Amino acid sequence: MTAPKLFISYSWTDAEHEQWVIELATELRESGVDVILDKWDLKEGHDSVAFMEKMVTDPDIRKVAIICDEMYAAKADGRAGGVGTETQIISKEVYDDQSQDKFVAVVRDKDIHGKACLPTYYKSRIYIDLSEADRYADNFERLLRWVFDKPLYIKPDLGKKPSFLSEGEHISLGTTAIFKRCVDAIKNHKVNAFGVFDEYCIAFTENLERFRITKSHEEFDDALAKNIEEFLPFRNEAIQLFIVVAQHAPEEQFTQRLHRFFEGLIPYMDRPKHIYKWSEWDFDNFKFIVHELFLYALAVLLRHERIEQSNYLLQQQYYMAEISGNSSETMVSYIALHQHINSLEHRNSRLNMNWLSLRAELLKDRCAGTGIEYRYLLQADFVAFMRSEVESIGTYSSWLPVTLVHIGHFNNPFEIFARSVSKTYFNKSKVLLSIDTPKDLEPLLQSYRDRSRQLPKWQNRGFNPVSLLGFEHLATRP
Repeated sequence: MTAPKLFISYSWTDAEHEQWVIELATELRESGVDVILDKWDLKEGHDSVAFMEKMVTDPDIRKVAIICDEMYAAKADGRAGGVGTETQIISKEVYDDQSQDKFVAVVRDKDIHGKACLPTYYKSRIYIDLSEADRYADNFERLLRWVFDKPLYIKPDLGKKPSFLSEGEHISLGTTAIFKRCVDAIKNHKVNAFGVFDEYCIAFTENLERFRITKSHEEFDDALAKNIEEFLPFRNEAIQLFIVVAQHAPEEQFTQRLHRFFEGLIPYMDRPKHIYKWSEWDFDNFKFIVHELFLYALAVLLRHERIEQSNYLLQQQYYMAEISGNSSETMVSYIALHQHINSLEHRNSRLNMNWLSLRAELLKDRCAGTGIEYRYLLQADFVAFMRSEVESIGTYSSWLPVTLVHIGHFNNPFEIFARSVSKTYFNKSKVLLSIDTPKDLEPLLQSYRDRSRQLPKWQNRGFNPVSLLGFEHLATRP
């Protein structure tokens, strides 16, 4: 790579200032910048005006740094001396070339009011401030990035417009205004915070009916894909609210209401009593939505170490209201929030996607922009799985941790269990697995080893609970 050429324009204010400029130029050259400075490059017999004009107008010199102190600003505005000559050339270039890629002011001095000393023609433009010693290193890096055209912040590529913003009619959950009031009330601990949270939960639950898939001429799995994508803005609202609750409202009443919120979503995953003609797939979008929301709620609570609140969602039973199936159960565990979705398997096959789990791929892709890293979804999924395994040992009713298809070669314990190497932390986190000591896990882990109980597997991909638990190190330190 050819070193970028940089011309430094400055005022001969005094010996101290000239030395400061020489030291700056030296630092830049040592950083790979081909600096052109009159002290080094303007020799006896050279035409100083032609030299300055060439430095400003030569296309091979891609960058010009204008070192601005009080004297430079005064001479530039008064068109005095060499600075005045340079100013006449530079200001024309500045005003003619609106892209402003070639010139930058580097501020050495500020006036008595703390304002940067800048020529009038430059006052409205962005400068680099090297006047403060404690910020010199950071701003020198800014100067280098400008010279090399390597900005710290790079605009990402333009993505595809989400389908829910496409022209035509789209579904609204009608919760956005309540969501904003709710976030404000909880963050500021207003007296009506719980009431507004309750209002949001009710509106969300009732209006979710608007996302019911109706019959159309398109493939059902295509309709499902569009439906869950159109739901994204409202899923994101819910996730942000989960985060606000975890951070600002750990009180029991909020946790209980969150539990009731999911309880109210369960009926959407089965046929309502008023619907008499249906197919097995008709409620698959709700099965995806409800499972995803619960996984995020648990992930958020664990991420913020709200252990008691996480345990509440795992421990409490859920009331099955308005369910039309043959089951006589009216109270079920959180496992009911995770149901198989046949239409996604059909889609995976129909479109030759060849994913081991299309559901897991969708969850991973949709994680972008939530503020919750995907690893926290994996952790929540694993906690839900292990809790169900501990409590259902001897049976085969458990939570299927679909995201663990992405565990890869990760063999370290999840964060919540890595921290549980401490006896103090373990005594706090053990409720998540419904155990008292690490030894309580041994019968289950032995059943995996002797294969009397099978672990979930996706073709040749699986996971090792012993490693993900960090079992051998649980509660081994103070």
